[in-house]
Amino acid sequence: MIDLKRRLAAEALGSAALAAIVIGSGVMAERLAGGNVAVALLANTLATAAGLFALIVVFAPISGAHFNPALTLALALRRELRAREALAYGTVQIIAMLGGMLLAHAMFGLPAWLPSAKPRPGFAQALGEAVATFMLLTAVLGTRRRSLESAAATVALTIAAGYWFTSSTSFANPAITLARALSDTFAGIRVADVPSFLAGQFAGCLIASACAALLFDPAGEAGVATNPQRGR
Repeated sequence: MIDLKRRLAAEALGSAALAAIVIGSGVMAERLAGGNVAVALLANTLATAAGLFALIVVFAPISGAHFNPALTLALALRRELRAREALAYGTVQIIAMLGGMLLAHAMFGLPAWLPSAKPRPGFAQALGEAVATFMLLTAVLGTRRRSLESAAATVALTIAAGYWFTSSTSFANPAITLARALSDTFAGIRVADVPSFLAGQFAGCLIASACAALLFDPAGEAGVATNPQRGR
């Protein structure tokens, strides 16, 4: 079993990199798209999916490549992570995502702390987050007996699809939601809208966990997301 410090280090690096990819590609996309929001969103989507695939392949053999407190919570509910480990994972993910946001801002010459004014209000977008989180966790938990590359591709493609078929553009991650609230860029979210997104993500997590218990293999069997010592 890989020791907790190494797993947390992998989660920190992967979470920071993911936040930098999401926010940084959003900045670059907006600057190059010439005001065409669809083109900017497409560029942001492709960069995020590609980066997520690479990060899962690199870090899953060490930490399980959660990079997401919603996934960590789901695994804790399935008793595949002890409460202490889950709390440590979640804390590291949030702190590292904030670090990734700061890195993206530094790379593009933006102020370090830049609270977002981009509105994402209402029940419809919160519902979109519930759906996006459900789809993401179902993709993770449903591919745990596949090869690492197959599981990584499924997760990355689920996020790519979610950017376009959900009303919220598929944040599906409480840690990245908090980081994006402090980034007044293409990927940002107004601070006032964060609670509804978090509520949607929590609801999606609970529903996905219940469905996984019904549909997929019992907790504790092989899987990329929960068995870092296996890796493949």
